[in-house]
Amino acid sequence: MALPNIFTKSVSDAVIQRINQLTASTQPQWGKMSVDKMLAHCNVTYEMVYEDIHPKPNAFMKFVLKLLVKNTVVNEVSYKRNSQTAPQFLIKDAKNFELEKKRLIDYLTKTQQLGESYFDGKESHSFGTLNKTEWNNMFYKHLDHHLTQFGV
Repeated sequence: MALPNIFTKSVSDAVIQRINQLTASTQPQWGKMSVDKMLAHCNVTYEMVYEDIHPKPNAFMKFVLKLLVKNTVVNEVSYKRNSQTAPQFLIKDAKNFELEKKRLIDYLTKTQQLGESYFDGKESHSFGTLNKTEWNNMFYKHLDHHLTQFGV
């Protein structure tokens, strides 16, 4: 079953509406992350697209990621609760809730405005070239997983 298309304004707006329901004191329904760390964690996906702040994996590691991780990230199957997190997505320090929330909303808005054609055939940080459906699945299901984790 196809996931909602994050590149459409209606879906992007619905996700932003869910993000706006979060408060600095929202508690997770499972897992150990605080809401500020969850937002920062979700921002890592977009930092890897728009910012040059995360080291790119070497050729061998990229091969391993494509072989072992890519399908789990880009398919339509929801993530399991308490799934393992890649090291670069681990947020150890407390973050500014409002700043991380604004950053995530800004990234979502930018992604929706660029649209699926911008992403179709674009190289990802870790998995090589992805098509628009793979990008959508990666973006949407990660956000949906964590927003559900926090009850919104």
